[in-house]
Amino acid sequence: MKKLKKSKILSMLVTTLLVALYVFVNSQNLNPLYGDGAIFWAVVLTLYVVEWCFLTLGEIFISTAEEGVAFPRLKLPKAALAIIAVPWIYVAVMTVISLPIVSFERYRSQLGDPVVKTFSSDMQAVDVSQLPIVDKNLAAKLADKKLGERPSLGSQVMLGEPTVQMVDGELVWVVPLHHSGFFKWLTNMSGTPGYVVVSATNVNDVEYVEDYKIKYQPGCYLLDDLLRHARFNGGLFQGLTDYSFELDDSGRPYWVITTYKNTAGFALPEATGVLLVDAETGETVSYTIDQLPQWVDRVQPEDFILNQINNKGEYVHGVFNFANKDKYEASDGEIIVYNGGRCYLFTGLTSVGSDESAIGFMMIDMVTKEPFLYQMAGATEYAAQQSAEGKVQHLGYKAAFPLIINVSGQPTYFMPLKDKEGLIKQYAMVSVTNYSIVGTGETISAALSDYRRGLSGDSSIDLSGGMEETQFTGTISRIASEVNGSETVYKLILEQKPGVIFTVQASVSDQLALTMPGDRVTVEYLDTGETSLRCSSFRNTTIG
Repeated sequence: MKKLKKSKILSMLVTTLLVALYVFVNSQNLNPLYGDGAIFWAVVLTLYVVEWCFLTLGEIFISTAEEGVAFPRLKLPKAALAIIAVPWIYVAVMTVISLPIVSFERYRSQLGDPVVKTFSSDMQAVDVSQLPIVDKNLAAKLADKKLGERPSLGSQVMLGEPTVQMVDGELVWVVPLHHSGFFKWLTNMSGTPGYVVVSATNVNDVEYVEDYKIKYQPGCYLLDDLLRHARFNGGLFQGLTDYSFELDDSGRPYWVITTYKNTAGFALPEATGVLLVDAETGETVSYTIDQLPQWVDRVQPEDFILNQINNKGEYVHGVFNFANKDKYEASDGEIIVYNGGRCYLFTGLTSVGSDESAIGFMMIDMVTKEPFLYQMAGATEYAAQQSAEGKVQHLGYKAAFPLIINVSGQPTYFMPLKDKEGLIKQYAMVSVTNYSIVGTGETISAALSDYRRGLSGDSSIDLSGGMEETQFTGTISRIASEVNGSETVYKLILEQKPGVIFTVQASVSDQLALTMPGDRVTVEYLDTGETSLRCSSFRNTTIG
């Protein structure tokens, strides 16, 4: 009898160890308020009850024969069946609650009502020197090239996923170094030596930083695995998703892992904060959204935001809107943008069934999830890419995914044009409202000038943005001319405004060709706040 009791205890102990091993290996969420957690506990409870009954009753399977065929059938006490049924009924009920037909109002309202804004007054005007020309793919190529400068290092590590972020006021891509295999991890258990920083605005600005070790990494081994480390340091009963590699303003690396809860059964996840994991020491701190350090750029996962946008458009008139009345969805593609120092997800909105024209654009704050809506018809990102590629089709360049910027109050798609090797060869700007207006050039300034010529030739576009022209008189400190196509353009800097370049077409005034440094001049322009301003009139008062 004692041997039988010991065997029961041993059997249950083995089962418990196997369950614990499963939790460790799979970094299991143990909270039954999440789908994976609820199913885990239902399976575990079923396993324990069946095993206990088997050990207690001795036999729980019997066979019955019908027409010569044997069917296995589980024979359990009613109390055991009731215990097993409870968690599975819970899973079924929560699954039903998660369905849109039950909770469509929650699906529709999760994002909240967006603040309708005017594009020209809210989006910062373009600063040519700060345009992000390096996308994710190019950042990976540049980081790989930098890694190749150290052959001994390249054989030990591989590049992680680049993350765009603002670090100490500079927009950069940060690429962590990961172990390239199990044995490389065994010989470098203190972590990989640092990360690569790639400027988002300058392809020649790439820096390898080796001051920090990256010990905790996604997909690593044992307790060095990032998700496993997070689970056993405060995350066992939390929803965890979307880890990103970010630096504080001193350059110290962290993993930012979003915590979330479900708001309708097992559906409609909502970000609640982050687990901040020091990539070197593993120190883990939990923050709510209101408590975040200022250097953390993103909390909201991109897929959360896109699903909420699509749900708002899908259920605009409820579940049974078979005519697709007023339905809309996010366009194919989105991009992370920075405006006023804040991080946003920017995407176009298209009517369901339409893929060439946008009905508006939405910008979502990636920390607070505050939505902003710009109601304007125009081209989708894909259509803008096609238009830009069409202008350089003889060169075979491909357009990167576009960034939307403000040029003289006009919403504009900006995109680098790449060759087959993925290297930037030209730049393109495409009007959102009229994607037949395209400007290209081998430099951003040249593309901007070409684009502005196209805008000025369209009488339906108001480049003033409701502003009146400013007249200013100053002293020339520098002046030079350049030829764009068949047109000569003069660029000048005034002593009183050293940070602004004024551009004037030669056709505006014959006095431009006679102007020299030290001359007093009067110019008129729209003060858009940009560092390059286009003048509509010019007069050299020194010449008289």
